[in-house]
Amino acid sequence: MTAHLERLIDQGTGRMPADIVLKGGRFFDLVTGELVASDIAICGDRIVGTCADYEGREEIDISGKIVVPGFIDTHLHIESSLVTPHEFDRCVLPYGVTTAICDPHEIANVLGTEGIEFFLDSARETIMDIRVQLSSCVPATHLETSGADLPIETLLPYRDHEKVIGLAEFMNFPGVIHKDPTCLAKLDAFYGDHIDGHAPLLRGRDLNGYLAAGIRTEHECTTAEEALEKIRKGMHILVREGSVSKDLAALMPIITERLSPYLALCTDDRNPLDIAEHGHLDHMIRTAIASGVEPLAIYRAASISAARAFGLSDRGLVAPGWRADLVVLDNLENCKAEIVFSGGRRVTDALFSTRKPVEPVGLDSVKARTINAADFGVPVAEGETSVIGVMPGKIITEHRRFRLPAQGNQTTVDLGRDIIKVAVIERHGKNGNHANGFVQGFGLKKGAIASTVGHDSHNICIVGVSEDDMAQAANRLSEIKGGFVVVEDGKVTGEIALPVAGLMSLEPYESVRDTLHHLRQAAFALGSTLEEPFLQLAFLPLPVIPHLKISDMGMVDVDAFRLLG
Repeated sequence: MTAHLERLIDQGTGRMPADIVLKGGRFFDLVTGELVASDIAICGDRIVGTCADYEGREEIDISGKIVVPGFIDTHLHIESSLVTPHEFDRCVLPYGVTTAICDPHEIANVLGTEGIEFFLDSARETIMDIRVQLSSCVPATHLETSGADLPIETLLPYRDHEKVIGLAEFMNFPGVIHKDPTCLAKLDAFYGDHIDGHAPLLRGRDLNGYLAAGIRTEHECTTAEEALEKIRKGMHILVREGSVSKDLAALMPIITERLSPYLALCTDDRNPLDIAEHGHLDHMIRTAIASGVEPLAIYRAASISAARAFGLSDRGLVAPGWRADLVVLDNLENCKAEIVFSGGRRVTDALFSTRKPVEPVGLDSVKARTINAADFGVPVAEGETSVIGVMPGKIITEHRRFRLPAQGNQTTVDLGRDIIKVAVIERHGKNGNHANGFVQGFGLKKGAIASTVGHDSHNICIVGVSEDDMAQAANRLSEIKGGFVVVEDGKVTGEIALPVAGLMSLEPYESVRDTLHHLRQAAFALGSTLEEPFLQLAFLPLPVIPHLKISDMGMVDVDAFRLLG
């Protein structure tokens, strides 16, 4: 270590040439807000010099360019990118995301510790620094059949892993408020470590009780008012803009220089097609600045504020002694990454080839029974029928009630009011449960779409107009070992295989991106009016509604908000 320190010092003082020097550009000082003309000297994985001239063994001319710290995605599920961590690394790092704090909640709900270990092994090999939060809610709810159960005893062996930060989003906020013993055991074991929050719409004294348990970050705010209350109560707010949940516009009023130390950015769930079309955190930065947000505020949220929120004290500034995670931009407003350094390594295609592969897991996780059209029948009920109301751009849903038409003794779809059938089918091979209901907001006029990505337990979820097409879609998912399927008039018109736990592809991200484009077009051909019909479908089983309060938890009509799998 002494020799390494001596090398850092010698290169920083200029007594010996730096390994790499970026010359002729300016860096964005996130402390003062100034653009500082300066060479940037790098030794190994560290910045060793700024605000001076340097010589380097390798010198890179960045005249006219601006250097900012690498971006940190503070909360995401890599599984939602539909590719493995290795492909996520290759897809996202060129956009300037040098650190990703992930919760392997999805694969953990399918495979348990095997899924977590797959992510930890992958994180050791990726070029970007992937950090892992241990999944706190497996299963996510006792109301649905999950593929695994992770009590506190199964998580503790990973607590001191080099890639682990703490406990991931604590979704069971009712369990915290009502002192559920299982929840308290996990919170107690990680008390003093970082515990990530997940408490949509939680306010007032119930929020106080939730925060009293040691929870410090939150990515579920959907209004500036909610975010401000949580900031006042000590939370660090993670502003989210994913493929389905889009909260950036609503939270824009709080992204100010004054509040930026208490903000960070995250994507939560974002697929390769969206990344190709719009970008990643760079898209959030561009959008915010174009809407009038101060560049200093949004760039702080993207790096130094994020690093401090999660205890990553070695990154987030362009300064000597800090990790050399750097993004060279054309300008602050466009935020287009032209050169990226991750831990002092310039990101190139050749660099990705140095990674060791990690054996995929969960290749036979789809164990659903064979489905028939008759399985989707819904008997006629007196009065109104509960309908799940989709809210585009949000994962929360509404509880709606309608009188629906009938044929014989069966309730049928109502295309005039955009009400179609929805079903969840248990796919982990545990009990074969199957539940049917109705949903409004997909826009389908025919056919069916189906998925093995169904948050949070990841059973098969299907929406459709035709029971025959729904059955064919469900059975096709078993044949391809998981994924997305579109069926129209008895024909599969689009599909993507996701055999890794029924969640991720084995293909390069470019192939997944191109296939998703075709899938989207196939869904649009059925009449879908949603921008992201597949991710919206994936979130449909979530039991989250806008007006739900803690005091209501014992009285919720379960079938109205979530289908038992």
